[in-house]
Amino acid sequence: MDQQPPNQLNIEISEETAEGSYANLAIITHSNAEFVIDFVNVMPGTPKSRVKSRIIFTPMHAKRFMKALEENIERFEAANGPIKDLEHIEIPMNFGGPNAQA
Repeated sequence: MDQQPPNQLNIEISEETAEGSYANLAIITHSNAEFVIDFVNVMPGTPKSRVKSRIIFTPMHAKRFMKALEENIERFEAANGPIKDLEHIEIPMNFGGPNAQA
């Protein structure tokens, strides 16, 4: 019989989820209760893109995620060298909603 040590979390992943979704843009919004991260795959020359995945965090979990990502980037760069920053990309102000009117 397979016994798990106490306080060990068993996490499973479906085949579909394990395939993942490619995203080259993340749009982050927040309220006083949550952070919402929309992951988008923007294709050059395509006027419209669709959110591939939306993740909603509590503020505490958003901060934990940020720290974990920073630690992993530091480890990656220690092993592979610095990651080059991309040039600044402008996102249209009407992205994801109606056009703003004055």
